[in-house]
Amino acid sequence: MSKQESWRELRDRRMGEPGAVEAYEAARLAYELGKTVRAMRETRGWSQSDLARAAGMTQSAVARFEAGGTVPTLPVIERLASALDADVEVRLTPRAPAA
Repeated sequence: MSKQESWRELRDRRMGEPGAVEAYEAARLAYELGKTVRAMRETRGWSQSDLARAAGMTQSAVARFEAGGTVPTLPVIERLASALDADVEVRLTPRAPAA
């Protein structure tokens, strides 16, 4: 068995555990939010320290957020958005009904 095959088996087994799909989705969303914040920060030519000062956070908290290392709270997202002069939009979109 190759390393790739054993990794896939482990992934499949773990994804079958209760709550795994939800945890994976939360991590994916945190990563996407972090990527967006980083891009906005870099567009302004700001360092992580610059953003941290503007948002009333520490540089390490900004770094964790950008890396997707934490699942952020809405107040943290709002502080970052305010510092970046951006709006926060949260929406629920109905899924297509099963055929």
